[in-house]
Amino acid sequence: MSRLEAKKPPLFTSKPLTRDAVSQSLSLLSGVLKSSYGPAGRLKQLHNGVGGCVCATSQSSALLGHLSVSQPVLRVLTASVRNHVSRFSDCGLFTAILCCGFIENFRSLNVAPFTVIQISKHLLSLCMDHLKSEACGCRVSVDFSSLETLVCLVRSILTSKPACMLNKTEVDHLTSLVLKAFVFTVPCHVETNAVLGKCVVIPVKGRRVVDSAVLPGLLIEVPEIQLGKPLPVKRTGSNVIKIALFSVSMSGDGSNPEEGTIVVHHGVSLEVSELNQLLSMGQQLVKDEVGLVLCQKVMHPSLKQYLKENGVVAVDRAGLSLMEPLRRVTGSQPIASIHSLSPGCYGSLKDLCIESFASKHFLHLIPEDTVICSLILCNRSETAWDELKRVCETAEHVLQLTVKEPLALLGGGCTETHLASYIRHKSSSLPASTFKDLGCSQTQYQLVADGFCRSLETVARSLSHDGEEVLTDMVYGHCWLVPSEIGRKLRRKPCSSGQRSGEMSPPLCDGEDPAVLGASPRVLAGREVPGARPCSAAAPGGTHRELCPSGCARHQDLSPVSCLPQGKCSGEVLARKTKSSSD
Repeated sequence: MSRLEAKKPPLFTSKPLTRDAVSQSLSLLSGVLKSSYGPAGRLKQLHNGVGGCVCATSQSSALLGHLSVSQPVLRVLTASVRNHVSRFSDCGLFTAILCCGFIENFRSLNVAPFTVIQISKHLLSLCMDHLKSEACGCRVSVDFSSLETLVCLVRSILTSKPACMLNKTEVDHLTSLVLKAFVFTVPCHVETNAVLGKCVVIPVKGRRVVDSAVLPGLLIEVPEIQLGKPLPVKRTGSNVIKIALFSVSMSGDGSNPEEGTIVVHHGVSLEVSELNQLLSMGQQLVKDEVGLVLCQKVMHPSLKQYLKENGVVAVDRAGLSLMEPLRRVTGSQPIASIHSLSPGCYGSLKDLCIESFASKHFLHLIPEDTVICSLILCNRSETAWDELKRVCETAEHVLQLTVKEPLALLGGGCTETHLASYIRHKSSSLPASTFKDLGCSQTQYQLVADGFCRSLETVARSLSHDGEEVLTDMVYGHCWLVPSEIGRKLRRKPCSSGQRSGEMSPPLCDGEDPAVLGASPRVLAGREVPGARPCSAAAPGGTHRELCPSGCARHQDLSPVSCLPQGKCSGEVLARKTKSSSD
């Protein structure tokens, strides 16, 4: 007997963010995310309490998917970040660290929550307007007629996750494959409502990364096909292969009992009746000159044998995930019933062949014109392959988003520190009417703006994992990651060229709390850093050079503007040549 209880009203608290339990949980989550950020981020090993598979990763989708969060506030935060990643595939750690920074910096302010929200929305609009303007110093136009920027964009994504365990040769090889796969997914014929295709990832674990390859069309694994024998396939009079795609079970196991009651007359075998119906459908397929039958589920062995004897290739257990790519490759409509076949549901292929890779055998569907391709992705271990698969899918999605908005943002923390410098400059010269419209005082606005900027700078500081000092030049607002010993010498020594003074500038804000200042990036007054490993980037239109201990030429690191700016860095970074005060 069930026990009934009176429904209790929901419990609301006025200040849930100030509780110690929430504060401790937020600090713990923020620490996990910050330590995983960037190409030098630390890996996390995740597994459940009773053992099972261990996941080594630094990706937000894997981290938040495996973490068990009990605090309601953090559950809202993680759900929002996961929704962001599901839409854009990228910048999950950036979003999570930034949101944690907002909560940590805003909760201690003596400002009403509604006022904080209104001011934050205004600050966000300032950031977005600046990023969309031509005067933005951290925005880069992506030219699809040149591969250089696209290569930089893909490389910055592939090198951002150390768990992939890629060397330079492997990064270059995968970069070319990802770009090649992306080109395959772009329609050849421009239409009013053009839709980009899809790259299907084929797993091959335990092989070298450089063994990975991209093929146009679709690969379907078929273990039962024997190599060395010709593939007999029926063609139509126009020399094409007609395709039938079934989404219904063809095993002859009867109808689903949930669909209703089945009445069977005495002496009638339901199994025989179903098999006869399947064979009758097979006869119709042979009559219609179908050369390939694909089934999402299971196909009866007798039907497969009948089709094979009549020159029809039959493949079952294709799976739900391949149904949409199969539909787009073949142009066929999935058949949901074995009782009726319409001539308009068939598709076609240009050719059909067998591909062998490692110990796996695949049926290669080659269409006349397609936006579907197959990426055979290899890596040494299962954990590294899982991480690499997510990274390659992210790169593909980012390229597709860049087609819609061909802009990118500088990585290495430069976009975040540049925006923080811009907001500090902009907020100091707002008219009084702005404060009146927002319903706040100038002091309240400055408090929230300072917390907003420190949250952006927190993201840039999260790229430092080896004790580097984080500097921001006051001319361009770019971020520099400098070893601590060099940072101390900069206060009294010039740079290596002797033309730039290394004295540190005053604090970011006059009257700033020293305790807060110690956690903020220090500011370098438009000077170059000698021989360090700065984490910064050069804006387009200006003279720039790279600073690297080995002095080698490396590519610019970019992050897509369509997915929120994330401070990615490939381990080597760029620094802008600044003009001296006498210029």
